[in-house]
Amino acid sequence: MDLIDREILHILQTDVSISARELGEQVGLTATPCWRRVQNLVKEGVILNRVALLDPELLNLGISALVQIRTNDHSALWLQDFQTAIGEFPEIIEAIRTSGEIDYMLRVIVPDILTYDSFYKRLINRVSLYDVRTIFEMESLKKTTALPLDYARFENT
Repeated sequence: MDLIDREILHILQTDVSISARELGEQVGLTATPCWRRVQNLVKEGVILNRVALLDPELLNLGISALVQIRTNDHSALWLQDFQTAIGEFPEIIEAIRTSGEIDYMLRVIVPDILTYDSFYKRLINRVSLYDVRTIFEMESLKKTTALPLDYARFENT
């Protein structure tokens, strides 16, 4: 990866719908070599997916919650069951294993508190948990899907 690849990634993180011609113009290449670079970044696994970001408010998903989970069972069997369980809940849009006091963090998005309560009841009935705490997001101060590319390793060309 070089500086041009990094600039391509920077642009694509902002707008993946840009044409190869437009992308090439912005990084100083013609469309074909620019497209080859994008395909190479896909092949290398740097670009994982190309998706549309949706507005949750316009889709009646106004409640976002961080769910802190603690368990007393750290066995491989429990973890497998937990991973299967979280895959069954479309409301869970992110799940992370953490260090420290909290074992797992879930990001959950639902239309309202009643729906969250229903989700919570289904979750605790589905998998054995020691402690569940929920933090409801009041205001988003920063939200991005763009990774900081200044740390990416690249070759000078």
